[in-house]
Amino acid sequence: MWPCYDCSVPDSISPGARSANMAAIRSTNTTPELLLRKALFKLGYRYRIALKRLPGGPDIVLPKHRAVIFVHGCFWHGHTCPKYRLPKSQTSYWAEKVFRNRNRDHDVQENLLDAGWRVAIVWECAIKGPKREQRLEATISALSGWLVGVEPELELPDT
Repeated sequence: MWPCYDCSVPDSISPGARSANMAAIRSTNTTPELLLRKALFKLGYRYRIALKRLPGGPDIVLPKHRAVIFVHGCFWHGHTCPKYRLPKSQTSYWAEKVFRNRNRDHDVQENLLDAGWRVAIVWECAIKGPKREQRLEATISALSGWLVGVEPELELPDT
C-alpha cells in the first residue's frame, strides 16, 4: 500500500483496485504514440522506437533528420490543459511526482539538444479527444514541416 502523503481525503477505491489501475497504464505503445507512428510511416518517414542509448529513451527517433519525438501524457507530465488534473487523494504525492517528471523531461531535452538532436514534444491532447482525426492531421502536418526545417525544438499543441 502506498504511503499516505495527504490523508485528508480518502481514496475512493481500494488499494488493490488502485494498484491494478496503475499497472494497466503503459509507458510505450500508447494509443497517441501508435497513431503518430502510423501516420508518420504512411508519409514515408522511417524511424526507430524507444532507443535506450539516447537520453530519455525517446518514443520516436528519426536518425535521418537527427530528430526525436516524445509523446507525453498530459497527466504524467503536467501539461497545462484540461486533461491534467491532480487527484483529490494523495495530492502532495502526485504533485511531487509530476514535478519530478517535468524536471527530468527538461534535463533530457537539454541533453539531447546539447548532443545535436532536434526535439519535439507531442502532448496527448494534440492527438486524442474530440475531432481526433483533425487533431492528428494538424499534428502530423506541423511535425512534417518541422522535420524538413531547421528549428531545434517543437511543442504540440503550442503552449
